[in-house]
Amino acid sequence: MPDHDFDVTEVAVPWWLLRSAGHAVRFATERGGSPAAADPRLLDGVIFGQLGAAAQPKAFYAEMRSDEQFAAPLAWADVEPAAFEGLILAGGHAPGMRQYLASELLRRKVAEYWTLGRPVGAICHGVLVLARTRDPTTGRSLLDGRRTTCLPKYMERSAFLTTAWRLGRYYRTYPEYVEDEVRDALRRPSDFLRGPRVLLKRGTEVDDGPAFVVEDDNYVSARWPGDAYLFARRFAGRLAD
Repeated sequence: MPDHDFDVTEVAVPWWLLRSAGHAVRFATERGGSPAAADPRLLDGVIFGQLGAAAQPKAFYAEMRSDEQFAAPLAWADVEPAAFEGLILAGGHAPGMRQYLASELLRRKVAEYWTLGRPVGAICHGVLVLARTRDPTTGRSLLDGRRTTCLPKYMERSAFLTTAWRLGRYYRTYPEYVEDEVRDALRRPSDFLRGPRVLLKRGTEVDDGPAFVVEDDNYVSARWPGDAYLFARRFAGRLAD
């Protein structure tokens, strides 16, 4: 995670579901030692109380903040990839995410973990970490030859156009759309799967109808917070294999 501005739902929902399934969940930030903070707009409502996290993920986040592992995350430099059975790269779009998305140190750790062939999950902007990370053997993106989804351009553009009059570039972490950068990292255009068009309806603990994930061997990807429950369940399934 970055020090601040990660997506509430994309971290708290996987944490809650994985912990409920009996897994131990560790967190990591750049320097470690102190808890990270979610994007506050997603807790308060992005604009006029709308577009923020749903009530249940916010409750999970409140519970997660009292978790000892969340309160004392590892530093990225201290992460020993072989000590872990799975890796999740969550997203977020507020400016604080650049610390995480642009980190060469983090990418080195991710590349090392990727070579183990263990479960990797990435959702929303988290897919950018994989797109930007180079395979130490081939020099190409880790996503080269993989099927994936990520935050679709139509979602990112719609959110930006809806809120720019008040929030400026809050919904544009980088000038390039996430989907465009991820597509550029792929071997074939057909390796990108956008999923069905949705704008507001989200998957929940009991309804996966609006949700969409892509599974490719040990890799699980999803588009946005609306996919978080299904994403976490599919990732947990990889851990159980």
